Amino acid sequence: MQDRVASSTPPEPHDSQGVTLGSKVPLFSPLYQQIKSLLLTGLEKGDWRPGEMIPSEMELAQRFQVSQGTVRKAIDELSQENLLVRKQGKGTFVATHSEQGVQYRFLKLVANPEKPQYIGPAKRDILWCKLSVPSTQESSALQLKPDAKVWHIRRILSFASLPTILEDLCLPAAAFEGLSAQELQYHQGPTYALFETKYGVRMVRAQEQIRATLPSPEVCQLLSIESNVPLLSVERTSFTYQDVPMEIRRALYRTDHHHYKNELN
Repeated sequence: MQDRVASSTPPEPHDSQGVTLGSKVPLFSPLYQQIKSLLLTGLEKGDWRPGEMIPSEMELAQRFQVSQGTVRKAIDELSQENLLVRKQGKGTFVATHSEQGVQYRFLKLVANPEKPQYIGPAKRDILWCKLSVPSTQESSALQLKPDAKVWHIRRILSFASLPTILEDLCLPAAAFEGLSAQELQYHQGPTYALFETKYGVRMVRAQEQIRATLPSPEVCQLLSIESNVPLLSVERTSFTYQDVPMEIRRALYRTDHHHYKNELN
């Protein structure tokens, strides 16, 4: 099948019914980028939920009236960005934070090799989960409306009974209606998996700022450390599809038994 080629102003990709689907990429961008944008829009709208299989390359090529190679290139990029997962002999699926290979993709703290007893899932202790008025900084970072509320959550993550991470989360209340401390405390699996299955919010990328800091007296008590123990301060903003900010997370990491590990490509 030949891709549609325009001599002057190229038409936007459309489905097999002739309905223009629109695109959030520039009109003159490569066609596979337009298809990628359409697939992203479908993911954002929930056409395919996390863990579900998307239509085959052939079906999508027929739907968008482009070549199968164009669809494949769009899917390849979405797979590289951990938004889709190819499974040999099964098809292509929407990535999920419940997937073993990606469930802790945003947690970069790993146990030191000489401390194997600290490897394993974290125990969560929710200190509070309350509906609040956001600060000016939070409101700006989350692109909130003037009267919007947020959930402020504080929790401690422990490994092998050692309190290791103190986290403060800020979430837009409108997207997480009905959230509770009990739900956060007793959910089995990653918190991001809860967000996508219960609330339809999938975190697809994050930005972090990292620096070294010393603990306050309150933090010393919560993490059971002395005042001269250095901590790693990580401030993260997480985004869902189309770069919509959905979380601010401020974390303090102990690094006496763990280290921050990142891979650069």
